[in-house]
Amino acid sequence: MIEKAAEIIAKSKNIVVLTGAGISTESGIKDFRSRTGIYKMAPEYVLSIGYFLENPKDFYSFALENLYHPDAKPNIGHDILAKWEKEGRIRKIITQNIDGLHHKAGSREVIEFHGTMETASCLNCGASYTADEMFRRFKEMEDFYVCSHCETARERERYIKPDVVLFGDAGEWFTQEGFVEILGLIGDADCVLVLGTSLKVVPFASFPQYRGSGVPLVIVNRDETAYDHGQDTIAIRDSIGKTLNDIDNLF
Repeated sequence: MIEKAAEIIAKSKNIVVLTGAGISTESGIKDFRSRTGIYKMAPEYVLSIGYFLENPKDFYSFALENLYHPDAKPNIGHDILAKWEKEGRIRKIITQNIDGLHHKAGSREVIEFHGTMETASCLNCGASYTADEMFRRFKEMEDFYVCSHCETARERERYIKPDVVLFGDAGEWFTQEGFVEILGLIGDADCVLVLGTSLKVVPFASFPQYRGSGVPLVIVNRDETAYDHGQDTIAIRDSIGKTLNDIDNLF
């Protein structure tokens, strides 16, 4: 399987990569839904726009403890993807992750499909805050989540929300234009590489279906996915970092 994947990736010049929590767990970041994941409450509840608007302090307490990882570093999997991008193999990484590790590794062609915890924005005026600023405000100010740049709107309209897509929310890529761009990228790909996601959460799970006829799908994930036994598919159930390193060494 490794040899077959290496042969495909070595000759590819337009790879689209889909990444999920599995690549970040190798940097010590817990995933969301597994038995060892971070949720005691249903994620659909605690990470909803309604919960944020009704309980901004509790939301930030949860988010800054569980979703903000300033000390996390990219692992070898992230590093190899950045290397392959520089070599002209990867056209785009589309990630479910909000930790910013692809950018930290040096990848530039990244779509953060669920947004990022690295920044936050005022719901009213759009003023931008870094995660470090919000963490400092959280420790020092009672109303840390209220924007200080706009004073005319009602308080709730001035809440500063992390730039992540919440349940019941709409993000940059959850638009018709966003989907058209993503599906166009996948339709033009000469290989789709899936890393660290079981492809169970829609709409992200549907993306591999839009690759062209005969375009190979390479999946590296510890658990089985619905695509594992499909035509033109190579499925490897092993560590992402180890697998990508083994592939890279075969070029």
